[in-house]
Amino acid sequence: MLSEQAVPVVRATLPAVGGALDEITERFYGRLFAAHPELLRDVFNRGNQASGEQRKALAGSIAAFAVALLERPDERPDAMLSRIAHKHASLGVTSAQYKTVHEHLFAAIVEVLGEAVTPEVAQAWDEVYWLMANALIAVESRLYQQAGVAEGQVWRTMEIAERREETPDTASFVLRHTDGTPTAAFRPGQYVSVQVALPDGARQIRQYSLSAAPGHPQWRITVKRVAGDPAGEVSSWLHDHARAGDTLEVSAPFGDLVLPEGGSPLLLASAGIGSTPMLAMLGHLASTGSPRPVVVVHADRTPGAHAHAAELRRLVEALPQGTLHLWYEEPGDSGARTGRADVTALDLPAGVTAYLCGPLPFLRSVRGDLVGRGVAAADIHYEVFGPDLWLGEGH
Repeated sequence: MLSEQAVPVVRATLPAVGGALDEITERFYGRLFAAHPELLRDVFNRGNQASGEQRKALAGSIAAFAVALLERPDERPDAMLSRIAHKHASLGVTSAQYKTVHEHLFAAIVEVLGEAVTPEVAQAWDEVYWLMANALIAVESRLYQQAGVAEGQVWRTMEIAERREETPDTASFVLRHTDGTPTAAFRPGQYVSVQVALPDGARQIRQYSLSAAPGHPQWRITVKRVAGDPAGEVSSWLHDHARAGDTLEVSAPFGDLVLPEGGSPLLLASAGIGSTPMLAMLGHLASTGSPRPVVVVHADRTPGAHAHAAELRRLVEALPQGTLHLWYEEPGDSGARTGRADVTALDLPAGVTAYLCGPLPFLRSVRGDLVGRGVAAADIHYEVFGPDLWLGEGH
């Protein structure tokens, strides 16, 4: 909660700070990477930096947190904080790094806003920053404890036990510990980070959902080749170089888009490679003989582009109350609907909880349709691959 002195200052300066956040975050990252080039080389996603998406996500999260402090002072935006904290933990972020971020972020604020940053303004926004930072540090500390690792020490060398080509641009990798010990437990829907050494010396990191159910001695990830450099430098490296017998640096599992306990009805909606966390959820439901009503929606370009399509059908068929609805832009003779997924055409059970994963336009469309059908916003959960540009909109 903001102090009584800070509330009117933040309220009065929020329009100015919010309006300048894009320039502030651009200057922040410039300063940060000039002082700590190793962070751009080995921690931050160079593709997201090049596209500007990480800058937009940071600006959106700061603005959303400040608005929440003013409009809902007795509540914390826990959903937003959880998504950020899980991503940070998967990268091995430490509490000390928040001091480094603070140094360069506030220097950027002063550079952009100049004399408008009076001591009172600086102190008020310092409160905003540390309220958010300390909340994240606390959540990340719990996540490290739950994963059984020391702060930031999330990495382990794993061996590729098997590689399988799922589609022309998608491959799956089965991972095992090099010492033969079983892989750690995870919750269906979680992801791991994978770090690879690139030819220029960088060690870039990307997150990939665990695409098979927990309870097995090995993990599986499914990687779609992303076009372009640097956006696709890790996925392309994996496709071009990673083979059975090779090793990878892999993090402990994190992520808060996880299958809930209980018997409530579920909607699992995905598009493209967004099906991967849903496969783990469905695999768990099928292996435990769950009687829950489960509506599964998936959209893709073509049947041939749909990774794990036969597995998805098999898992849904194994559920007593499972139904599958497919949309392909070019369905051919697959029997699927044509075009984009349309949940307004489905018979959804009362009290359904929705889990969405896919590109941001897909998430926007499906979430909007669900809200329009009366599904409570609190019952709609999502995972977006890449920076969460939805944070600034309060989702």
